[in-house]
Amino acid sequence: MQPYELSLTAATEQIRARRISPVELVDAVLARIEQTEPHLGAYVTVTAERARDAARRAERALAAGRDPGRFPAIPLGLKDMIDVAGTATTGSSRVRGSHRARTDSTVAARLRAAGAALVGKTHTHEFAYGLTTPQTRNAWDQRRVAGGSSGGSAVAVASGAATFALGTDTGGSIRVPAALNGIVGLKPTYGLVPRHGVTSLSWSLDHVGPLTRTVEDAAQVLAVLAGHDPRDPGSLPAP
Repeated sequence: MQPYELSLTAATEQIRARRISPVELVDAVLARIEQTEPHLGAYVTVTAERARDAARRAERALAAGRDPGRFPAIPLGLKDMIDVAGTATTGSSRVRGSHRARTDSTVAARLRAAGAALVGKTHTHEFAYGLTTPQTRNAWDQRRVAGGSSGGSAVAVASGAATFALGTDTGGSIRVPAALNGIVGLKPTYGLVPRHGVTSLSWSLDHVGPLTRTVEDAAQVLAVLAGHDPRDPGSLPAP
């Protein structure tokens, strides 16, 4: 098995056991992106140097006996509706081609604090308003649609171009591409995962959730994402 094929749980275990280095894992996923992108088109933006910096920090922490975080440089893709400070959030639309987020979304900040390494922002059906993600092709059959609107995130995970990813779901936009690409997609309970810093399609219906290779991985990601955020008026007032 190649490093880019590992599940989040398996990759974390192997890194902590020093059977694989964070740098090796990130480099494998970035190489996989270079290999698959011309055919699949999962990414709007690839943040290779950002990911390599996170991998080097995790490697130094491990060497010094420090905790590298729950997800030590595990390669992450974020749907391009989710803000990351200094990075474009375009919603896969040319209308927002010059937009740069000033701050992290809550979910991006929580994953960064957990040690995850952002490898890029993934395509969506423009402004998440559709169920095909036309820029992206199915991970298993390029003649078929990826599903939407979190199609880029689903294809990245299914093809090994990310170990896990986040999407948004208003009317099926996590669940449909997960089903069409043979991975796990979870639409969390409304209000469980904060949406601060996430471009809204319908604020009363939007959810943010994980796309992963296993149910165990989805549970691990949800555990990091969930929790009250007073900046989201729909956030549940619970720990």
